[in-house]
Amino acid sequence: MGSARFPNATRLMITADCGGSNSYRIRAFKTHLAAFAAETGLRITVCHYPPGTSKWNQIEHRMFSFITANWRGLPLTDLRTIIELISATNTHTGPTIQARHDPNWYPTGVNITNTELAAVPLNPHHWHGERNYTINAQPIPA
Repeated sequence: MGSARFPNATRLMITADCGGSNSYRIRAFKTHLAAFAAETGLRITVCHYPPGTSKWNQIEHRMFSFITANWRGLPLTDLRTIIELISATNTHTGPTIQARHDPNWYPTGVNITNTELAAVPLNPHHWHGERNYTINAQPIPA
């Protein structure tokens, strides 16, 4: 979605919570981001909120309350309804909200080996490098 708006971008910054599938401890998150960086040519900087501080996530505060208010009382019967309600949400003064269905299937339980993780072109930052790092845009060895 962002490539049309920022066609000349060379880097992307992601702020993420510390838990769930995008945790700083999840190897698959890092390897999939590295594959995305290699595919797009973007340098990706990731800054994870410290554990227990997702309440500071401005996206949650600025968008999720509007999304919840927009679909209040409506039956969320199918994926199309959910995506349309999210996309129709208006924050009035804040950022716009876009949603799109990703039809891809992603297997669960995939183990990333130490060798696969070591191939990720990851550069930890000086301050809390385990949670703050940049993944360079370079091909990952097969």
